[in-house]
Amino acid sequence: MNRLAGPGGTGSSRQTMLALAAGLGVAAGLGLGALGLRRLWQTFQASRVELVKVAEVSRLFIYPVKSCKGIPLTEVGIDELGFKKGPLKDRQWLIVDEKWHMITGRVEPTLVLVTVSHEGGYLCLNAPGMEELRVPLKLPASNPVKMCRVWGCNIEGRDCGDEAAHWISTYLKHSRAFRLVNYEPSMKPRFPKQQESLFRDKDKTVYNDLSSCMMMSEATVEDFNTKLEKKAKMENFRPVLVVKDCKPYAEDTWKAVQIGTAKLYRTMSCTRCIFTTVDPDTGIINRKEPLETLKRYRQCDPAEKHIYKSQPIFGSHYGIDKAGVIRVGDPVYMIVEK
Repeated sequence: MNRLAGPGGTGSSRQTMLALAAGLGVAAGLGLGALGLRRLWQTFQASRVELVKVAEVSRLFIYPVKSCKGIPLTEVGIDELGFKKGPLKDRQWLIVDEKWHMITGRVEPTLVLVTVSHEGGYLCLNAPGMEELRVPLKLPASNPVKMCRVWGCNIEGRDCGDEAAHWISTYLKHSRAFRLVNYEPSMKPRFPKQQESLFRDKDKTVYNDLSSCMMMSEATVEDFNTKLEKKAKMENFRPVLVVKDCKPYAEDTWKAVQIGTAKLYRTMSCTRCIFTTVDPDTGIINRKEPLETLKRYRQCDPAEKHIYKSQPIFGSHYGIDKAGVIRVGDPVYMIVEK
């Protein structure tokens, strides 16, 4: 592991405290005020941590429309609601039924074949046998805002119109009337803590299952594939952040990490469901593998049964501690408090 000390990190905590106290006195004497004191405090905080390189970013994804195909990227921005690239943000479009309840690949597996892009101010959807659908990225204010249901929680979405609704219903070849909605910045996000107490009050997300950042390592999938007859792909598990050059399941052990200019902290493991059995290349759901093997090999520690029950765990949820930019090739540093 490569270690990087924080600023002033080579001295003892006592020495740092003394230096801080002296600095505060100087700041006050010079009339630096709150700004000077704040900078000194930030320097002190930085001196209490060490950065240990534990991995490297190998792949990045966003999934602008929930359950549709992900977009591989070499660089993403991160804010409190998750990953973004240009006008496209991770899981901020949602397909709903006539009751405004979410529809996902668990019940409509061919959604994973819908590709998403943008051009000229439009969200562009393409799917086998369909002409391209173009939806304005900025929807008319006259389009109604509806209260939608995502994992038992209410969250708003602006309806994308009848043309989008007809396109989705036609593609899914279903008698039910499906619609597309979009989250807008003025709307109230979801708070994961309402579902899982391990999250903090300040954590936010939109149409994601739980957190705005799910991380997996290549080594984790490679190790798991030794137990499968038909190998699973990373796309079966739909992470936004993939890392390499670490041991299998190492992503489950990092309390907090710095990547690029962003800081993330681990909240809990990611539980797995039947969506993992959807083939990302064909849209066919087999309802068995790799989920059945996950159930045998990836159960939680007995001490955590009250959290995960009998659901298998694979990958880790991370919260956003500091917004920033992450690029493929960036080192992943574990933040170690001294």
